[in-house]
Amino acid sequence: MSKLSIALLAAACFACPPLSAEELTPAERHAALTHAVALYERGEWAAAQMHFVALVNAGDPAAAHNLAVMHLRGELPDASVARACELLMKAASQGFVTAQLALGELYESGRLGTPDLTQALAWYERAGESGSVDAQVAAGTAYFMGRGTAPSAPQAAEWYRRAANAGDVGAQYILGSMYEKGDGVSADLRLARYWYAAAARQGDEAAPAKLKDIDARLSSP
Repeated sequence: MSKLSIALLAAACFACPPLSAEELTPAERHAALTHAVALYERGEWAAAQMHFVALVNAGDPAAAHNLAVMHLRGELPDASVARACELLMKAASQGFVTAQLALGELYESGRLGTPDLTQALAWYERAGESGSVDAQVAAGTAYFMGRGTAPSAPQAAEWYRRAANAGDVGAQYILGSMYEKGDGVSADLRLARYWYAAAARQGDEAAPAKLKDIDARLSSP
């Protein structure tokens, strides 16, 4: 679960539900979460757990995600992968994208038992629809390799295109290759060149050679 991280509440990560009068105000919730994260970063895990639990009970999805991470990392006396899954489900159901991606990784990892690639893909797609670039790449790879679904190069290309448009260098290179070969898309050397060039600008080491080759092919009679 290398991509899981303790993170502050971010507006980009979830759509905040309306608060009832009994709940913390957004400012109070943010301050409490910031304090809990600071405790965690100082290694005061017991205190951090106490604050995260209180925030989870107040309905905070970021706290649920962070507490799940502590379970997954074995940082709690009662660490439980099953409990981590429950907490991630709670956060994901509230639209917390980081938790949706984490669920995909958890199901793929097999830490819940046998790897469930179908469930993993479902969560990658959900997170990808919400804008997670990592999830878009994971969904593209699942369709490309037939992991949890029948192989589908067109579906893979669609997910890689979303990630490439968001700036993911690996997706840009793969999409260039797909356009070069006509794999899941209509073969188009100019579009292949476009995506290889995008990858090259971000430092991909193989892309410049691909650009040189395609330029030669495009300029030949």
